[in-house]
Amino acid sequence: MLIYAAADIHGHPRRIRRLRRQIAVHRPEILLLAGDISRRWQPEVMLHGLNRLGLPVLLIRGNCDSRNLDRLLPSFPRLRSIHLSAARFSDVEMVGIGGTLPLPFHSRLGFSETDAETRVSTMLHAHSVLVVHPPPHGVRDRVLGRFHAGSRAVRRLVGCCSPALVVCGHIHEQAGIATIGRTIVVNCAMGRASDGALIRYDGRSSPLCRMLSPNQ
Repeated sequence: MLIYAAADIHGHPRRIRRLRRQIAVHRPEILLLAGDISRRWQPEVMLHGLNRLGLPVLLIRGNCDSRNLDRLLPSFPRLRSIHLSAARFSDVEMVGIGGTLPLPFHSRLGFSETDAETRVSTMLHAHSVLVVHPPPHGVRDRVLGRFHAGSRAVRRLVGCCSPALVVCGHIHEQAGIATIGRTIVVNCAMGRASDGALIRYDGRSSPLCRMLSPNQ
């Protein structure tokens, strides 16, 4: 299965156009969005744009997303939240945690790390894709090149469950690919140099990941 993963669109029409272009070029089977999808006000505008992309969209909220986003999703048949739940698509199981840490950034949507960690740990296995907004602490999470701003709870989940893949965003300048043991971590934040990532994964073998640039 070919997955197109992105995060941190922040409701920018230009980024929706970039998503549309990458989808037309690469023809992924599914779009996976790791949070910070819309602006605070009128998230339905962004949801309409995503629904018109013409492929299934699995998503979680980020720290800048309105709580109204989940309430609006039933009106958009191609969109589905996977917050604290698992979704299987073409033999690939994806498990999500929406939200982010309240520190070091102000957040309108934080999750209780202990509760979310406990619930999600029972869903994860060695072939899962874990979709979160913040990166695992210490991996693709440096802010201003100086300090780590990732989630320790996500790092613990990776340490205890070793999912095949973690898809995240949040730290825009740290888009890229890294590993923790056997787990591949993809920070797919959109920005000046990144249009997210393409991931080829069959739910069994190791995922093949590559970053996309706006010029591709």
